[in-house]
Amino acid sequence: MARCGACSSTIIFGGAKAGSQQFCNNNCLQRGQLLAASRQLPDDLVRAKTAEIYRGVCPKCQGPGPVDVQMSYRIWSALFMTQWVSRTKIACRSCGRKQQFLDTLFCLFLGWWGFPWGLIMTPVQISRNLGKMFGSENLEPSPNLENAVRIWLASNPGAMQSPAWQSAGKLTG
Repeated sequence: MARCGACSSTIIFGGAKAGSQQFCNNNCLQRGQLLAASRQLPDDLVRAKTAEIYRGVCPKCQGPGPVDVQMSYRIWSALFMTQWVSRTKIACRSCGRKQQFLDTLFCLFLGWWGFPWGLIMTPVQISRNLGKMFGSENLEPSPNLENAVRIWLASNPGAMQSPAWQSAGKLTG
């Protein structure tokens, strides 16, 4: 199975390609292209902004950090149609766990109703959420946070001079 070049999610079926890289969808393809362009930014600047956001306050609850990319997984099904997604947010661990818990409940109630993928992928998405909820906490900023900061800086040239946290809630969708 391939990994998305933008969000690092596992790609089981479909996706988009650009050269030798694969992406979850066209949104990740665009992020991946912006990420490639952002590699020209000075590494010191990116590391400084990433550390500033990591040590900052959570944009969701205004609580203390560390702040990082929090992943959650969701699936819903209806007869022969099933959709599963990986969702990312910049938030503290507590907010991430709340979202993972809510997405686990969503999967439990709405994931099973499709054949065959609802039955197959619902346990996968639930186990991914549980793994994130009970897994160890990052002691330093993740590569996903650094990538989000790179993309944010590349798409917002004025952000290089402003305090990183003013717009950090806009780092992921």
